Amino acid sequence: MKLVTLLSAALIAAAPLCAGDYDAIGKALRTAWPQASTVAVVCDSASSKSSLDAITSAFPGMKIMVIDVKNQQDMGKAMGALSSRHPDAVVLVAGDKVVGDGSSAATFLIQRMAASKVPTVAITEAGVRQGAVLGVGPSTGGKLFANAKVASVAGVTIPAHASQI
Repeated sequence: MKLVTLLSAALIAAAPLCAGDYDAIGKALRTAWPQASTVAVVCDSASSKSSLDAITSAFPGMKIMVIDVKNQQDMGKAMGALSSRHPDAVVLVAGDKVVGDGSSAATFLIQRMAASKVPTVAITEAGVRQGAVLGVGPSTGGKLFANAKVASVAGVTIPAHASQI
């Protein structure tokens, strides 16, 4: 677990390489759930470094927990870490090679987190269609999408102006 803390500190010091990709979802999450103070990111941290930098930049003042996975077999350990640390939300990394939008690992993560009353957010419409509660980013043209069914399972509200999927 020391690795998560070290990675978080390293990400805070790094300059964003995908600046702006996660800004809209960061703002949407803080607006929809202002009590949220901790977000988790499950990804292959080495191959998703630029996205992690952008996420750190997009969630100022929030604690970022990075759970590093190298393959789908690591998802069990990731779920254990998430269960013990209780984040307020999970941010999907759209292009991650293990837990990216559309992957079976992302579906597994989304379902388990919703059942644990932890919403997942994404930067793509595809992420919302897969089960993320909220999604907005460069590929959505600034339009906020929401999955009301999953929001209900996770026990969170969605913004009234969101387009429901």
